[in-house]
Amino acid sequence: MEGGNKFVKIVILVLAGLLVAVSIVFCVTMAVGAAMGPMAEVVQRLVIDQKDMNKKITAGNSGDMSAVLARVAALETEVQRLKSRRGPEIPSQPAEDMNRVYDLKIGDSYVAGNPEAPVTIVEFSDFQCPFCARFHPVIQEVLKAFPKDVKAVLKNYPLPFHPNARPAAKAALAAGLQGKYYDMAALLMENSKDLSDAKYKELAVKAGLNVEQFASDLKAKDDLFEKKITADLAEGAKADVRGTPTYFLNGKKSQARDLAGWKAEIEALLKK
Repeated sequence: MEGGNKFVKIVILVLAGLLVAVSIVFCVTMAVGAAMGPMAEVVQRLVIDQKDMNKKITAGNSGDMSAVLARVAALETEVQRLKSRRGPEIPSQPAEDMNRVYDLKIGDSYVAGNPEAPVTIVEFSDFQCPFCARFHPVIQEVLKAFPKDVKAVLKNYPLPFHPNARPAAKAALAAGLQGKYYDMAALLMENSKDLSDAKYKELAVKAGLNVEQFASDLKAKDDLFEKKITADLAEGAKADVRGTPTYFLNGKKSQARDLAGWKAEIEALLKK
């Protein structure tokens, strides 16, 4: 009997809860309906107005609409025709042979490190190239790690879409006349985003150059610098340089970009 009373009490509590929930839902529904009533009327009026407007446009401009539809159809036909046409074949560059050894001449290029070192890194760089600026300092680390075994040569390969690259290369070459080619090159790389005539003079001071002589050489030796840059560009083209920076290790293109990568390749060469 006691168990039956408990069951009845539970049923009564559940029914009471359901009654409360239904009351809440009813109240909320009534409130929302009251709030949305005006909005529904507005939407209904807009729909009616839009239908009336469409009827007027169709009735008054049926001829114009026909012309527009005809024009759209003609354009779609033309688009499909152009899509079906094959464009000119764009020749793809052949895959690079990373085992090819190029005969790169040092010539009168400036050398960093031990001139008699058995391992040579040749770098084709553009002073306005952000990747050259990023990876050039690694070469200085390599030279410090292999002071007797490695030398480096930076050749100028100014890209045509970098207007400040060629003048910067001339600034480095002018500094080279005072024995500061690589000092200036490092400063130019650090300031690759802010290259200008005023900046070159500022960097000449930082490099410890005779600034007056530097400025004079920039003007008086311009033809000489042009010849050097042109020679580097021609050599780079023969060596299949496709962008900057491009590195060669004893004549073979290298993909090394950090100190660990360079060490692995150089140590392998030294063991031969």
